[in-house]
Amino acid sequence: MISSPIDIAELLSRLIRFDTTNPPGSEGGCVRFLADLLGTAGISTKLYSRSPDRPNLIARLPGRAEAPPLLLYGHVDVVTTAGQAWSHPPFEGRIIDGSVWGRGALDMKGGIAMMVSALLRAKEEGLRPAGDIVLAIVADEEAGGADGARFLVEHHPDALEGVRFALGEFGGFPLHLGGRRFYMIQVAEKQPCWLETTLRGRAGHGARPMHGEAMATLGRVLSALDKKRTPIHITPVTRRTIATIARHVSRPKGFILRRLLQPQLTDRILGLLGSIGRTFEPLFRHTVNATVVHGGEKPNVIPSEIVLGLDARILPGFDPEDLLDELRRLIGTDLGFRVLYHDTAPPDSDLGLFDTLGEVLRELDRDAIPVPFLLPGSTDARLFSQLGIQSYGFTPMSLPAGLDFFSTIHAADERIPVEALDFGANAILRVIERYGSVES
Repeated sequence: MISSPIDIAELLSRLIRFDTTNPPGSEGGCVRFLADLLGTAGISTKLYSRSPDRPNLIARLPGRAEAPPLLLYGHVDVVTTAGQAWSHPPFEGRIIDGSVWGRGALDMKGGIAMMVSALLRAKEEGLRPAGDIVLAIVADEEAGGADGARFLVEHHPDALEGVRFALGEFGGFPLHLGGRRFYMIQVAEKQPCWLETTLRGRAGHGARPMHGEAMATLGRVLSALDKKRTPIHITPVTRRTIATIARHVSRPKGFILRRLLQPQLTDRILGLLGSIGRTFEPLFRHTVNATVVHGGEKPNVIPSEIVLGLDARILPGFDPEDLLDELRRLIGTDLGFRVLYHDTAPPDSDLGLFDTLGEVLRELDRDAIPVPFLLPGSTDARLFSQLGIQSYGFTPMSLPAGLDFFSTIHAADERIPVEALDFGANAILRVIERYGSVES
């Protein structure tokens, strides 16, 4: 177990007790607490702020200047707990039954506790890795990063100059399949693309029979999104994910999994795989979900306009126009969509650090099988990629089969086992120790 100047479970409890619900965020107290903790240990720190109460922290452990700096990063803002029934108060950080409970335990104050503990231990032991270790604690990830990573990338890129690789959220957790433990290391992620369309028709009195107007069009669009699927695409990272897993399971299971890579069979195989199939499905297609509807003002007035908002996630190597072409074919009508928000992601992944991360996991868990993984959602990785930085989702947790803590992310009773925190901190420390031995 890691022995650091501060107990990792207590550190996470302290971080959870800062209510950084975004909006409004108010991450200042939490970030300054970490700045004081690191500064007291002799690690240089600097704050960068777009808004006074939403600072970002950059800390640096000097290396030997023989390799590019390695970036560790995470966010301290969290999503709301409104309307959720928690077993324990979400902002008290209680340690109960071997786990730390509270909003952000997994997403991602737990990951920050791992990184900070590892950095403090590295400083305490006088480690001098081949390159500087840069820690970025950012605000505003849960709302797009305008006050956080985006602000650093656009206004202070010099603070991250020379960085090639980064460790952030979300990966290094085990997927139990066929009696094996596959540790999914995120090397790519889908691109967020928020869309809006206005559905129009004749207005009228609620007492009159009216058909085919805006409300009917809304029904047809929602029904199409519910019943139909966008086409299958086999991206390089997903091909590698499936091929790696297939090599390490029994021959019958491997044969079935490899059929996922045949687009004409993918949907059929996903259906046979049950819950694993539901996990894999977004790796093979763009996804589109209706999330916001605005329309109508009175029960007795048929509206002439309805605004529909959609959350789409695009696979690497594609762009919004590719998605819109598929979406129009899916719903069977040529609606005019507006792209409200979109961030690009690199079409390819730089796997130069992957083997090192895999070796570390195998040292801590001899049964670990590292697997490159495409995250169906998005993180600040897409923003740091604009500086040419390859991120790896690497906040490792060794969890037993059947323990689905990930279902509590953004939900009630979010928590993380203390053993998982220790595992992650040890893994990150080992990466720091050997950083610079990777291929250039």
